[in-house]
Amino acid sequence: MSEAPRILYCHCAYAQVVPEEVKAAVLHRLCASGVAFDAVADLCEMAARRDTTLQRLASGGAVKIAACFPRAVKGLFHQAGADLPADRVEVLNMRTLSAEAVCQSLEGGVLTPNLPVEKSPAALAAAASRTKP
Repeated sequence: MSEAPRILYCHCAYAQVVPEEVKAAVLHRLCASGVAFDAVADLCEMAARRDTTLQRLASGGAVKIAACFPRAVKGLFHQAGADLPADRVEVLNMRTLSAEAVCQSLEGGVLTPNLPVEKSPAALAAAASRTKP
């Protein structure tokens, strides 16, 4: 039986190009799942610093990365001298996918199924602000 892939979540704290409600919902689902995952503030910043954490992640086993465009994420790892092996990585684009789609892909049998992502604090706050006069 193969080992479950590691999960890496990027919060995109500096560029802020990922919709806040998607980031919040995905992070909420990951935290609620009880599954171990790595969360980083910003992969772009880590790559600029050539953070050795990226090399450790790239040289480990299979990894699923919830971040940005796959080409950009792979480029960031390359910039840091930590090329990702094509056969052991899946990059989930939180800029274009819904939170539900990202979570379903991350699940792979490890996240809590049927935990609604729309119940995240950010989604609830956004819904509440839309209904105020």
